[in-house]
Amino acid sequence: MTAQLFNVGQPLRSQQVKRILLVEDHYLNRLLLSDYLSYCGYDVQSLSEGSAFFSTIDKFQPDLMLLDLKLPDIDGYSLLKQVQQKPDLSKIPIIVVSAFAFKADRELALSLGARRYFVKPLKLKDLILTIEEELAFDQG
Repeated sequence: MTAQLFNVGQPLRSQQVKRILLVEDHYLNRLLLSDYLSYCGYDVQSLSEGSAFFSTIDKFQPDLMLLDLKLPDIDGYSLLKQVQQKPDLSKIPIIVVSAFAFKADRELALSLGARRYFVKPLKLKDLILTIEEELAFDQG
């Protein structure tokens, strides 16, 4: 009797699938990032605005968050501040993905607890490498 132990076309994952919360108001950006992250093996939950941010964190329990700073209902900086005030959430790595390209925007986001900062348009490969680094660092 034989059994197929591996699907040759898919990578062998010895760890639990990591969960990423994506907060992006622009529909096409959200769709592209969500699909690409799913393709790369992540479990992705997407939000188009910040109103359900904290309830989604409670339910989804993300390992990492991708956050746009310009949202229709709340400022991304405000979400960063609120996350840092919650000790149980402040250890979740946050990577900002924003169209704000000024140095001051980057510095403010990093000072408010973001681990990394990407300016749109971004290279998806660089984002994935950064996500992997942050998740590996978070485990170590």
